[in-house]
Amino acid sequence: MPEFATGTSDYFDLLVVGGGINGVAVAQAAAAKGHSVLLLEKSELAAGTSRASSKLIHGGLRYLESYEFSLVYEALRERALMLRNAPDLVALKKFYIPVYRHTRRAPWLIFAGLSLYALCDRLRSSSRFRIVPKSEWNTLDGIATKDLRAVFQYQDAQTDDVELTRAVMNSAIDLGAVLKEHSRLISAHWHEDHFSVLVEHLDSRINYRCGAMVNAGGPWVNRINECIEPAPRTLGIDLIQGTHVELEGQMSDRFYYVESPRDGRAVFVMPWYENTLIGTTEARFSGNPDDIKALDSSVRYLLGVFRHYFPNFNGGSNARIVNRMAGARVLPEAKTSAFKRSRETILYWQPEFTPGGPAICTIYGGKLTAWRATADKVLKTIRTALPAPKRDIDTKTLRLQRATHRKSTA
Repeated sequence: MPEFATGTSDYFDLLVVGGGINGVAVAQAAAAKGHSVLLLEKSELAAGTSRASSKLIHGGLRYLESYEFSLVYEALRERALMLRNAPDLVALKKFYIPVYRHTRRAPWLIFAGLSLYALCDRLRSSSRFRIVPKSEWNTLDGIATKDLRAVFQYQDAQTDDVELTRAVMNSAIDLGAVLKEHSRLISAHWHEDHFSVLVEHLDSRINYRCGAMVNAGGPWVNRINECIEPAPRTLGIDLIQGTHVELEGQMSDRFYYVESPRDGRAVFVMPWYENTLIGTTEARFSGNPDDIKALDSSVRYLLGVFRHYFPNFNGGSNARIVNRMAGARVLPEAKTSAFKRSRETILYWQPEFTPGGPAICTIYGGKLTAWRATADKVLKTIRTALPAPKRDIDTKTLRLQRATHRKSTA
């Protein structure tokens, strides 16, 4: 049995493992209730999937095709909150959907989808869309016009995923949360009224105790659960690798939602600071998530889609790649195509260690747009394992600011 120092510095109401957007969101939500929170991140904040996203805060237009209306309502609500609470981190952008003769979704279907999207957003100004007249097509960054039937323009939002993650963590720290980067969970053992936790921090090992745990490890979730005794139940998962390519030079401030002529997958082409970002792909990944890197085949796929629609961009086929990004999203194990599967976040809650005693909740999946809503659901799920709240700050009201410096409590 490890020895603990006297006092309360070693004990936390909640221990969160994982410093991606879901982990920092749970830390913020718990700290807003006055709970003592420790967040462990094995490298740095947003070092994994939260750094390799499409940088979009979107309402889930594509989810309408699979009738996932609850996801769309949630995403649009959260997008509106971020536009209000984080205006220097999240901003509306103009998106364009070109429809060609080979496009699998006909103009009438796109029109119907955007109309339903606007209704889900309660017809706010942020949901307005239009059909771009043919007279404006020549202003669309040299997009291919052969067999072009229609172009739609609507609005969604973009963020810097790393800066957003840091801003949420800074908010959590302001509320009292403790962050330890470069800290890896070695083991966690269940006792009648707490977990005893061993953490490797840089070159030392530290013991902590906590009343509840949240596993927000993203692609590493099941590996993290293997460190806990008794072992929590786990969900069979598929890791779906997504690749993005960043090309030198920026077309304009327009965002494009195009369809791969090869397989119909949606691909975004968008400005990213001074360059152009293209993504994403979906390929099954097996192995250690630490080893994920952009696949050459995925890079070729994205460049093929881009050159099909923008053949004259910045030297055409000679446009220089300045960055390749790859991350993995977590989906429930299945044989169907990843593109066709639900993006619903799954919370695996295991309170049965002992009534009123310590408990663990594992987050499977998650979306950049829905981080606050996911954290709210986690806090409601684990409330019986936490002490009574000392305060009740609603995270819907918390303002976020781009960090001028990175806070650390390690």
